[in-house]
Amino acid sequence: MEGARLAARADADRCAELCQQALAELEHQRGGSLYARRETGVVVKALLRPGGLDGLQASSRRRVLVGTIDDTVVGIAVGHLDDVGEALLGVVDGCYVEQQGRGVGVGRALLDALVSWFAASACRGVDATALPGDRRTKNFYEAAGFKARLLTVHHTLR
Repeated sequence: MEGARLAARADADRCAELCQQALAELEHQRGGSLYARRETGVVVKALLRPGGLDGLQASSRRRVLVGTIDDTVVGIAVGHLDDVGEALLGVVDGCYVEQQGRGVGVGRALLDALVSWFAASACRGVDATALPGDRRTKNFYEAAGFKARLLTVHHTLR
């Protein structure tokens, strides 16, 4: 059975493996390498170094979850609370499920758990990112009730 739970210290190595898999997949997508460095850089660096998961989990404004199938970790989701004026915004920093765990509800369990935490934290809304041309991710978020709020365009100089 699939599910989502808070990441524990014992999950640190597995979280790093999943992070590396996600980075490898991003490299093949339009805008993926810049996204990995700019938008997810802090989280990625933390998850890939010893003690980084503990550091992320120590913050009351950040949540790291793992997705499971029969107690085997096959996915990870990270989110944080962002101050926007007088309001809070929930931000999905990343949600990744390895290939063999897709299509059975693990990603949705992870996203639902993050959204529940955001709601309990009194967020006004939740932002998540899908890269251009990544129809699967866009469809995933839309099926969960997300709608486009912002389109970022980019011009490469070198």
